[in-house]
Amino acid sequence: MTSEYGLLVADLIGVAVFAASGGSAAVAKRLDLFGVAFVGFAAALGGGILRDLVIGAVPPLAFADWRYAITAVAASIAVFWLHPRLNRVRRTVLLLDACGLGLFTATGTLKALDAGVPAVGACLVGMLTAIGGGLVRDLLTGEIPVVLQREVYAIIALGGAVLVTILHRLGFAGLAPVICAAALMTGVRLLALRRRWSAPVAMP
Repeated sequence: MTSEYGLLVADLIGVAVFAASGGSAAVAKRLDLFGVAFVGFAAALGGGILRDLVIGAVPPLAFADWRYAITAVAASIAVFWLHPRLNRVRRTVLLLDACGLGLFTATGTLKALDAGVPAVGACLVGMLTAIGGGLVRDLLTGEIPVVLQREVYAIIALGGAVLVTILHRLGFAGLAPVICAAALMTGVRLLALRRRWSAPVAMP
């Protein structure tokens, strides 16, 4: 498996899990089939579209490569039909979201680095890639975006982006930094949810 093909597979897996996350959130809000597909599409590809616009990759992959759109829509529709079998929809959304957070941060950061974006900028692009879809999903389903609440979310994405950048600078190319960083971010996100870690908020 070549490095480029491996990154494509990781990217599509991230699209699928974020689409399933968006679709699950839409199902919980009792949207119709089109609504579920639309929210899933936006959740899966919103961050990637933002990433591509920032690094000058136009048209964005969401529109230039049919595999991205098809993957997002297929995963969303699958969730629509299979949701009765998914126990505790909210937990499913959180698990899928944690996986998407890790994958999208890692692939987004690497794509920014490969496009010649400096290290600090690449870390920010990686973070925006990961949180962009979740922002869109929450806004479309009428929720306060998770990234703006007390839960540790964007901080994990930023930390993972820094890790990917360091591994890249140390010469770890291809899938190694993607797998390591994505797994670490997913684990930390799930642990944060379990332990109820939170960022500080201003006192009234």
